[in-house]
Amino acid sequence: MLSTLLAFLGACTLIAASPGPSTVLIIKQSLRSRRSGVLTVLGNETGVFVWGVVAAFGLTALLAASEVAYDVMRIVGAVVLVGFGVQALRQARRTKEAPDGWEGAEKSGWAAYRGGLLLNLANPKAAIFAMSFLPQFVPEGAPHLPAMVGLAALWAVYEVGYYSLYVWFVGRMRTVLSRAGVRRRLEQVSGGVLLLLGVRLALES
Repeated sequence: MLSTLLAFLGACTLIAASPGPSTVLIIKQSLRSRRSGVLTVLGNETGVFVWGVVAAFGLTALLAASEVAYDVMRIVGAVVLVGFGVQALRQARRTKEAPDGWEGAEKSGWAAYRGGLLLNLANPKAAIFAMSFLPQFVPEGAPHLPAMVGLAALWAVYEVGYYSLYVWFVGRMRTVLSRAGVRRRLEQVSGGVLLLLGVRLALES
């Protein structure tokens, strides 16, 4: 059991360390404030848990089996990514016109949480991945549903801790990152990355 748990946490670390839309959004929101960053993390991990529970009930198999359902989610996910990208580029433009040290209006807590949640739930790959990932670590002889839900919860909690390190690091660099020029470049980079990810998702077959 201990070896399975350690292997599971090791796999969770590799998953979290892989760059993706969630990482980009968390760093982007952490530039606004530590609170926005943390709430974006919580929203994203709520999505992770939701997909884990859905996988535990076997519902993601329906998504994997239905090409139409998957394509609909793929297009929705692409639109969400492009929307976040455009938002970041607009923020970069506003920052260009502001004096150094200006940080812009902080998003409300709900908006930051909702952004993280929406980005995760709109990603069909997250659903399919949860379905293939979690069953590998269910102990032999253990009840499938409770074990899967427990692993999903552990996965989400573990990633809250992991991504909180990103939020902490951005906070520690706040003196440098709060300069308008630096913030503008970071917003431009994050916006461009999110746009490219959205376009790639839309074009995938």
